[in-house]
Amino acid sequence: MFIVLLSFAKNKHLASEFMAGHKNWIQQGLDDKVFLVVGSKQPVPGGCIIAHGLSANELDARVAKDPFVEQEIVSAEIIQVTPNQLDDRLAFLQ
Repeated sequence: MFIVLLSFAKNKHLASEFMAGHKNWIQQGLDDKVFLVVGSKQPVPGGCIIAHGLSANELDARVAKDPFVEQEIVSAEIIQVTPNQLDDRLAFLQ
């Protein structure tokens, strides 16, 4: 399982120009059942994605294709998490 933290970067002023492509990229991750949760970070602006079902290399490649990452609107930090204890509803993550 991975947590992807997206933080605004030097070209954040271009966000509106590339928003449609970023939203399409998010939707593709949801459609592919790779993204489990997508949301906004609080209180500092940015985004957060919980991803599952792919390798670290596959996720790195996918994140690199986000138009926001390509245009340096955001920087991405990927954190790999190995669940040790889970609520039964999340057993699929093990």
